[in-house]
Amino acid sequence: MRIIAGEHRGRQLLGPVGDLTRPITDRAKQSLFDILAPDTPGARVYDCFAGTGSMGLECLSRGAAHASFFEADRSALARLKRNIEALGVARRSHVVAQDLFRWFEAAPEAEPRVDLVFLDPPYRFLREKPDALLRLAERLTARHLAAAGTVVFRHDAGDRLEMPALERYDQRDYGGMTIELLRPHR
Repeated sequence: MRIIAGEHRGRQLLGPVGDLTRPITDRAKQSLFDILAPDTPGARVYDCFAGTGSMGLECLSRGAAHASFFEADRSALARLKRNIEALGVARRSHVVAQDLFRWFEAAPEAEPRVDLVFLDPPYRFLREKPDALLRLAERLTARHLAAAGTVVFRHDAGDRLEMPALERYDQRDYGGMTIELLRPHR
């Protein structure tokens, strides 16, 4: 895993241990950030189910103002914190080391709102916790996402989860993975 563009281009990141997290391929990441490029500089970012932080750190490398990383797994969390330190972006980062669903249930409305949300739950969550993911999407949209913000939803290509609070404006398939780009209804 590495940063593919921006200030930290080419820097290696510590990858996940085991198979609990699924790092995105460089090809898929490049394609996604080609789309997101105009929206990344100055953006406020949430990297939900962050793993080792690849997506949020890529945003910071490309000029995002701030990234909040949400991760509860201790192994991934330790590597995430080491990646943040190695890139020297701790001042522009915030790590939430607890259950994401509980955090968003209790979290106050975000000010300022975030521009970009990476929603990359474990693939099994779409089958095991669809209602929790729907509530999370509603909470994100109503209380945290800017009106012109984007949610990047990554999931297994065979799964679907319609989120009434958001509309899909783009979708890309990469083998067994789908990336949907969603925004609040206008």
